[in-house]
This record gives sequence, C-alpha cells and structure tokens, in this order.
Amino acid sequence: MSMQTLIGGMMLSDILKSPEIIDAFSKVDRKYFVPEAFAAHTYVDAPLSIGNGQTISQPSTVAFMLEHLEVQEGNTVLDIGSGSGWTTALLCHMAGEEGSVIGLERVDVLVEQGRKNLSLLDFHNHCYIQKAGEKLGLPGEKFDRILVSASAEQIPEELFSQLNTGGILVIPVGRSIFKFTKISESEVEKEEFYGFVFVPLIY
Repeated sequence: MSMQTLIGGMMLSDILKSPEIIDAFSKVDRKYFVPEAFAAHTYVDAPLSIGNGQTISQPSTVAFMLEHLEVQEGNTVLDIGSGSGWTTALLCHMAGEEGSVIGLERVDVLVEQGRKNLSLLDFHNHCYIQKAGEKLGLPGEKFDRILVSASAEQIPEELFSQLNTGGILVIPVGRSIFKFTKISESEVEKEEFYGFVFVPLIY
C-alpha cells in the first residue's frame, strides 16, 4: 500500500473531499510520523501506537476532522495533542507560509519526537511543537482554528475564549466529534457527529 492508495480509499468513501486537504495528505506522508515498529501498517486506515499510551489517529478520522475545521491559508491554528506531529504537519501545509501552527503536547518524549518528525519536512518557523502548560490550550491567545486530537469528558468551554470571532474548534467529547463555530463573543454554534473513539484528553 501507499499514501496515494490510502487517499484514494478515503476519497471513494467520501470522507476526503476538499482539494486542499487531499493535497496536504499527498504532501505530508504518514510514514514520517509512524514508529518504525509499525512501519508495515503505515497506510492502513487505523490508529497506531506511538508509545506512552498515545496513538497517531486513524487517517479517515483525521480527514473527517480537517474537513470540518476548514483551515484557510493564512490562518492561525492551535493543535492540541500533537502526538507524533502528523496533524500539526498537515495543518502547517494547509495554513501555508502566511499562516502559523502551534502544536501542544504533554508527553515530553512525544514533544521531542514530534519536533524531530516535523523537521523532516520543509516548514517555515511559524510552524512548531511545544510542551503543553498546566492549563488547556494557550490562555490569553486567540486562534482562527483549534483542533483537539484527544477526547474530553465534557466540552472545555475555556477554549472558546481562545477562538477569534468566526473561528472554528473541532474536538472529540466522549464518543462524538463536535464542531463549534464562534459567531460572536457571546454566541457559539454547535454541530455533533457520533461514533468515534479517541485516547483521553489530559489536562
């Protein structure tokens, strides 16, 4: 199997639709982010262990979340739970040179691994991974898009204050994926999609 076979399968399933996301998957090969022990399974549409009880997410789930995140060139993006760095790299490609992406990761060894993996691709210095702090996200800062790749027990409303007006947050809560669009400082629109499994969000 190859990355193109994986992409073709997701397109046939109508999970992967947007040209810019298809391009990101084509340019950011999953092989750079999968541990060597699981190399034979790189292009299988399944989550894989990256150690420390964490996983690199199932490609079709990543595609589903990115389709709803609707990243535009020039966006500022926060990627919470960056793991081995794959989603961060996909977001970097989509946000482009005018955008910026910060990946946050709690597990020290994955922070280092994610940085190393990201360095294999030619991204500018507005695209990087850092150690997550005690509080969720980056309080006091605002982003156009926020992606969370681990499941929260309840909707973490503190992330809404980190979204710009018009911004989008995509996050798993329980066994659902939620899309929140910030209409104004006091109004957030919600969509829920059922039937997903993620590792738990720690914060």
